[in-house]
Amino acid sequence: MPDSHNSDAELKILKDELGGLFVYIKRVREEIAAIHKPAEEEHGFGGMGEQLDAIVKATEQATHRIMEAMEVNTQAIEAMRARHKTPEDDAEFQKMEGAINEVFEACAFQDITGQRVNKITKSLTFVEERVSSIISIWGKDDIENVTAAESTKTEDEKLLNGPQLEGKGLNQADIDALFD
Repeated sequence: MPDSHNSDAELKILKDELGGLFVYIKRVREEIAAIHKPAEEEHGFGGMGEQLDAIVKATEQATHRIMEAMEVNTQAIEAMRARHKTPEDDAEFQKMEGAINEVFEACAFQDITGQRVNKITKSLTFVEERVSSIISIWGKDDIENVTAAESTKTEDEKLLNGPQLEGKGLNQADIDALFD
């Protein structure tokens, strides 16, 4: 004859485990909902990719401007060298050319930065695909109905939006209009 006391204890353990599992699944759904529909749009995966693309573009533009300025300096050195033929001047021109070459070499960071950002973007895309897969398994409607935890910001943080992506945020004319 089965021991009913033992069965009751096992049933309680099973109920406790199921209750814990239910709480865990609920928390996972809340976390996925927070990823799927963050409180602020720029914290979504798409926003991260745009921000990373903007970093690559900004470093490319800065690198291009630096290299163009160094080319102008190189041309100026060549013109000055043609007019000044003293050994002292030549030594100074060589120092300047050496410094310019160091700047060109340092600008190689942009290519490496772009490669690293692309790796991060691929990783984010991978995570986004996995999250999307989980959302489709659980059902998008179910996730949409889950209340995500609110992110809290200080009053100062609410005012700070950092650099904006091209075409977003205020443009210079809007800012100038504030002072009119």
